Amino acid sequence: MTRYGMVIDLHKCVGCGACQIACKKENNVDTGMFWSHHIIEESGVFPHVRHEYTPTMCNHCADAECVRVCPTSAMHKDENGLTLHEASRCIGCKSCMMACPYNAVSFNRKDVPRSWDDDEPAIPGCTSTAKEQQEKTGVPVPYYNKDREATYPGVREVGTVEKCTMCDHRVKDGLVPYCAEVCPAQARVFGDLGDPESDASRLLVRHGGQVLKPEAGTHPAVYYIRSF
Repeated sequence: MTRYGMVIDLHKCVGCGACQIACKKENNVDTGMFWSHHIIEESGVFPHVRHEYTPTMCNHCADAECVRVCPTSAMHKDENGLTLHEASRCIGCKSCMMACPYNAVSFNRKDVPRSWDDDEPAIPGCTSTAKEQQEKTGVPVPYYNKDREATYPGVREVGTVEKCTMCDHRVKDGLVPYCAEVCPAQARVFGDLGDPESDASRLLVRHGGQVLKPEAGTHPAVYYIRSF
């Protein structure tokens, strides 16, 4: 059985944030919301200080708490092991947000397209207004990606939750998640964790792997190898 997942090599990661920027661009993630984020931890006493940077995303857990508590099955597992969200069935109860041990689910509190309906230019007589930009480009928000709508609403409605889908719209076309494609250090390896011959599985055999909050018992599909 296919079980897609991600292996993140912290030894290669440089903490540049390219994954976060790419995620926002690919998935039209609004300001203040993050499908791809990070944890920064510092320990020790100067001059013996350790800095650690850990990229984070939805862990697409095998035993996902968000799926277990969703009253409408809006949050569900697909045939490839990804944890996905059916926005049309979401009632905005936030049960999934409260259940997720990783704070990977966000709530859409505003109507995104309207947030860009400003009639005033940033620089009068110099820059265009948001409405002018919408009319000329034919997109509802800056950096809008129409490919996102292949499997999920391109712009999420107010009152619904949202999270990383591991770029399921790209995966179905044989591509890797955009965060993995743009990583300049090639620190992210996407693949079938159920296939012992996949690059992701081989890395786990070679280096072992750790997950965030193993005590939660959710069996994440995002693994970390080596150290930052």
